[in-house]
Amino acid sequence: MTIDKSWTQIRKRSNSAVFWQGLQSFLQMAKPHVNDRGFIRCPCNRCINNAQHQLEVLETHIHRFGFMSDYNEWIYHGENVNAASSSNVPQPNSGVHDRDEMFEVLEDIISNDAEVDQLGSQSSNVQYDDLFTALNSELYPGVSSFSSLNFLVKLMHLKVMNKWTNKSFDELLKLLKLAFPKMDLVESHYEAKKLMTKMSLGYQSIHVCKNDCALFWNENSMSETYPVCSESRWKMQAGRRTGKNVPHKVLRYFPLAPKLKRLFATSKTTKLMRWHQAGKSTDDNVMRHPVDGRAWKDFDRKHPEFANDVRNVRLGLAANGFNPFNNMSISYSMWPVVLTTYNLPPWLCMKPEYLMLSLLIPGPQSPGKDMDVFLRPLIEELKELWENGIDTRDAGNDRKVFKMRAALLWTVNDFPARSSLSGWSGQGYKACPTCNEDTPSMRVIGKTAYFGHSRFLPSTHRWRSNLEFDGRTERKLPPCRFSSVDIMDQLRRVKTTIPGKHPNYGGVKRKRGDDELNWRKKSIFYELPYWAEIELKHNLDVMHIEKNICDSLLGTLMGDPHKSKDTDNARRDLQNLGIRSELHLYEDGNKLMKPAAEYTFSEANRRKFCRFVRSVKFPDDFTANLSNNVAQNDSRIVGLKSHDCHVIMQRLLPVGCRSLVNKTISSTIIELCTFFN
Repeated sequence: MTIDKSWTQIRKRSNSAVFWQGLQSFLQMAKPHVNDRGFIRCPCNRCINNAQHQLEVLETHIHRFGFMSDYNEWIYHGENVNAASSSNVPQPNSGVHDRDEMFEVLEDIISNDAEVDQLGSQSSNVQYDDLFTALNSELYPGVSSFSSLNFLVKLMHLKVMNKWTNKSFDELLKLLKLAFPKMDLVESHYEAKKLMTKMSLGYQSIHVCKNDCALFWNENSMSETYPVCSESRWKMQAGRRTGKNVPHKVLRYFPLAPKLKRLFATSKTTKLMRWHQAGKSTDDNVMRHPVDGRAWKDFDRKHPEFANDVRNVRLGLAANGFNPFNNMSISYSMWPVVLTTYNLPPWLCMKPEYLMLSLLIPGPQSPGKDMDVFLRPLIEELKELWENGIDTRDAGNDRKVFKMRAALLWTVNDFPARSSLSGWSGQGYKACPTCNEDTPSMRVIGKTAYFGHSRFLPSTHRWRSNLEFDGRTERKLPPCRFSSVDIMDQLRRVKTTIPGKHPNYGGVKRKRGDDELNWRKKSIFYELPYWAEIELKHNLDVMHIEKNICDSLLGTLMGDPHKSKDTDNARRDLQNLGIRSELHLYEDGNKLMKPAAEYTFSEANRRKFCRFVRSVKFPDDFTANLSNNVAQNDSRIVGLKSHDCHVIMQRLLPVGCRSLVNKTISSTIIELCTFFN
């Protein structure tokens, strides 16, 4: 039977019924010959049988780019299959394209594009034309190991990993073009970044009000001034705009949906995204992943329609400030907001390659109470992902399209950042978010102290009747747990405030009413339909807490005047409370004397401990060289990073303190260190 192939020569394809009928017949003939993933070679003039796509993509490509002219025997699509080994049949190009891994990358990106799902769509992903042009171009005449696109991606990767500046990258490109004039390469970092954006690796630049009042986004995107504070969107000089419109602040927003869709684009990662169902612990007393925790199970119980599809994504959010200039003399705080996917197994969900940067909040000041202003784009996308979901191809399920939804389960921060995100202030007499209005606190010299921790012990515990802590017995029960209904009732009493730092608007300090407790605001997270019912909304970062405790504990043991908690005011507080009389300050003539405490190293023991830290040898990459943190005169330990504190608390301090303080104190220190293990 002769196959009519005349339709492949038609140039005006858009309105040709003959071309359309021929194309449909070709697709019907090719349909039985797709592979187990539903892919088949694409004979369009751009892919020339080198790339494989699904039939829907073939239809779009052939309609837009035309049918390759020298493909006369359709051996890959059902015609005379037995002749596939014939020497006179043109084989796919064995040059750069067969070995270029960027083909698979682009296939994953395009196959997840929602426009591709529409049969007969003529949009044809024009945005990918430049990518395919770079992919089909040799980097240099005769060089078949790299396409232009592959080389550029690897070069950009080197730039990021080695922290090259944009200027140095531009100079490198100029040098390469000068040394290799025939090299097919972009001219500047700006052009390279534009090309990477088409691979869903870009971000949105959103202008921010000078006073952090709001974003110039959505309904305010075209405004020149913000209607509340009336400040100009642009930087001004002498009351006039500069020659070029330069915004005061720019928020970088990295859309979440393309990154989540990418996780289902390959069979490897889509399998990992189901791990949380198959890998959870069968022992109720063992927790090795958040899926084994009570908060996860409670969320599944309250939202069964979300939990029924294991492919729906569970997210965690982390945010904190850092100084990007590597110069501590410059006060500048930039806040990245990072998301992690808890569908993945525990050994992957915290790996850098699976952490997704969502927002880059500009400085120079931390957002503080105005954090909600910057979170607005992310919250709107999370609401859309929860309510409507997004069409996504599942590489592990015959490339079928499913409706992917996502939910934010909790945040992970240190205590100050938790205050900015949750709306509950971490300062004052009711600073504890768990105890809430039942927080036990008192005013001591220069600060607020929190006591009454014995109330968490069993009612018969001997420490409840011990008078050495605050001079009285503890009879109170542990604080009650506040339900979501109780919390929402408290939030209804919180007054709505204007965001921002303008001195006449959001920057005006106000005194909270007694009925507002420690709430400063109702967090933007409560706009998520499920947030109020989440049992565990905010987690504290153990590494931050461990570092703070290690610094304070070491400072007290070593008698460091800058970090010790055993200060003169602390001794006066003991005297005012009428406890620990052996530690009270006393006068000796004209001098105020401070008795030595059992929990502080003597000068000789301090040097012994420093020499012990200096002498310990660790395996490679286990920790930094801690001997560099020991002062030359073996008098103190300085400059510890978070991981250094982690190693000292769990490995060195329990061993090093045993012979330097009495057994009661060393046992307490060992138990404290074991808590973090």
